[in-house]
Amino acid sequence: MARPVYSTKDDKLATAILDKKKRPNRLVIEDSLNDDNSVVALSQQKMDELQLFRGDTVTLKGKRRRETICIVLADDACPNDHIRMNRVVRNNLRVRSGDIVSIQACSDVKYGKWIHVLPIDDTVGGITGNLFEVYLKPYFLEAYRPVKKGDVFIVRAAMRAVEFKV
Repeated sequence: MARPVYSTKDDKLATAILDKKKRPNRLVIEDSLNDDNSVVALSQQKMDELQLFRGDTVTLKGKRRRETICIVLADDACPNDHIRMNRVVRNNLRVRSGDIVSIQACSDVKYGKWIHVLPIDDTVGGITGNLFEVYLKPYFLEAYRPVKKGDVFIVRAAMRAVEFKV
């Protein structure tokens, strides 16, 4: 016959690590339907809880202290404790679908006058012409794209996809 379990202070200390902590800014990753490299999607309820608004800039922290910056958008189809991001953002954070990332509002993002961007050699094989005019200028022109040093992003143009590193 099973004996009744009475919780004592020692039992609570021993099992404290198993208790789920309240961390509203820790979210489970899902694949995004959006193909934009600078956008993540949250549910409107989670955005209200974290006091985020549509178009806010957020810092995402992944594994091994990897960080990146993205723009947050509302997605009604996204579950409350999930975040949707595309493959490029997941690769920058070194995470996969189902992993956990933390999200924080980032209000002090400066507008860059210029950045150093280099193409990844494997992806530019056989391409001739000006990479800036064909790929980078249309990607950044008239678009708010937050980038962080060390990020890799993919630009699709002229029937090719080229990867660049900041």
